[in-house]
Amino acid sequence: MKIKYIDKRHWRRLIERDCIEVKVNNNRFKGIIGLVTMKKVREPLEVTVVGQNIIVANDNYQWLQILPEKKRYSITAMFDDKGNPLEYYFDINIKNVIQKGNARTLDLFLDVLVLPSTGEYELVDEQDLELALQNGQITQKQYHEAYIIAHQLMIEINENFEDVHHRIMHCYNKMISKLKKPKNHKTYKEHIKHHSSRTK
Repeated sequence: MKIKYIDKRHWRRLIERDCIEVKVNNNRFKGIIGLVTMKKVREPLEVTVVGQNIIVANDNYQWLQILPEKKRYSITAMFDDKGNPLEYYFDINIKNVIQKGNARTLDLFLDVLVLPSTGEYELVDEQDLELALQNGQITQKQYHEAYIIAHQLMIEINENFEDVHHRIMHCYNKMISKLKKPKNHKTYKEHIKHHSSRTK
C-alpha cells in the first residue's frame, strides 16, 4: 500500500521545493490543502492524460493537493510555471490523514485523470488495483469500494465539471496568496544521489 505525503518529501525527482500547508475548517470545506512549488527538478515528467502527452513536473511548476476530511479521495491539481492548470488527478484512497506537517494519504491504487481544458476524464490503474487484490494488499470490500468511489467522482465530473474546476482554482488562488507571505512557507533543498522516480 502506498503512502503519499502531500509535501512530496520522498519524491527524488525534486531537488528543491517550497511547500505550504493550510488546514481548513468551515462550512464549505474541512480538510487540508497543500501547495508544492518545484523550484528545481532532476528532469521533467511527461505523462499521458486522455490521449494527450503533457509535461506536469518541471522547474517552477506547482502541485496543489486537496485532502478532504472523512472522504475517500484526494485531488492533485498540476500547474505550469505560469499558473495554467495541466491535469487534475483524483486519487482513490483508503484514508486521508489530516495532520498538518505530516498530511498524507493511504492510496487505493485506482485513479481518475481529468483534462482541465475540456473536462474529459479517464479511469486508470485498474490493473494495479487488481494486482493488489490478488496479492492480498487490499480486501475484496476495499476493491469494490474503490470502484464505487471512482464512479461517483466520474459522475460528479461529468455533470458538474465547471463547479469542480471552479473549486479547485479557488483553492489554488487562495494558496498562491498565502505563498506570497514568507512566514507561511519553508524552502526545502534535497540532494539525492539516486536516479529520479517517475511515481507521483
